Amino acid sequence: MSPSEPTTAISTPAIWLRGLRVTRRAMVLGLVLVVLALSYGGSLQIYLGQQHDLAVAEQQIRDRTAQVADLEAELSRWNDPDYVRTQARARLGWVMPGETGYRVVGADGQPIGGGVTLESERGLAQGERTPVWWDRMLGSIETADAPARKVTRR
Repeated sequence: MSPSEPTTAISTPAIWLRGLRVTRRAMVLGLVLVVLALSYGGSLQIYLGQQHDLAVAEQQIRDRTAQVADLEAELSRWNDPDYVRTQARARLGWVMPGETGYRVVGADGQPIGGGVTLESERGLAQGERTPVWWDRMLGSIETADAPARKVTRR
């Protein structure tokens, strides 16, 4: 063994200990950074969620503003007598005095094109009429006078 070996052996632990101290500091610094990242991570997640909700709300506002503008434009068109006249002619098949109106009927006896047809999904039975608001009100009063009771078993 040469005399340089013990010096190398002594100096090696000193470098190792010095590196360990730096490593401990780095570990503490890393631990502090992880704790900070975790503590700010929750806040960041809440912030990003709120930003998303805000963007969705702003988009809904833009959509509804556009819808209101469309409805206002349609309302202003209905205030024009020429537009109303045109719609009555197209939708209802009205004609002006002195004009002759024609309706094209298909082979099945139904009119072809033009006009508005209203059809319900089901027809009423013979002698039956559609209920009106007072029928619903009377039904509500009758239900309030004799409510159905739930039977509970013990």
